[in-house]
Amino acid sequence: MITEFQEKVYRAISMIPEGRVTTYGAIASYIGTGGVRAVGRAVGKNPYAPEVPCHRVVYSDARVGNYSAQGGVREKIRLLESEKVKIEDGVVLDFEKIFFDYGSTDMVAE
Repeated sequence: MITEFQEKVYRAISMIPEGRVTTYGAIASYIGTGGVRAVGRAVGKNPYAPEVPCHRVVYSDARVGNYSAQGGVREKIRLLESEKVKIEDGVVLDFEKIFFDYGSTDMVAE
């Protein structure tokens, strides 16, 4: 069963444009929680991957992080690279340039 909290997280993830990445902390801030780890757990349980593109969620230090969907981290990197995100040694290059900031969007999580 998917919780209301998880649904908020998945709606926020769905807003990340192709070729961009965001962080667990940015999602937590956007949906109004201090629970960054709770966001991480919700992302890890995403039953809609890759349609709800949790592969676009990375660590705040630009490391790619984990991926619980089939194929693991290799698949996450493959998906990101297919969207023209450059990765080297498990780190997203040009992180600041491609970072998706929820504060710059007009959409609001419900």
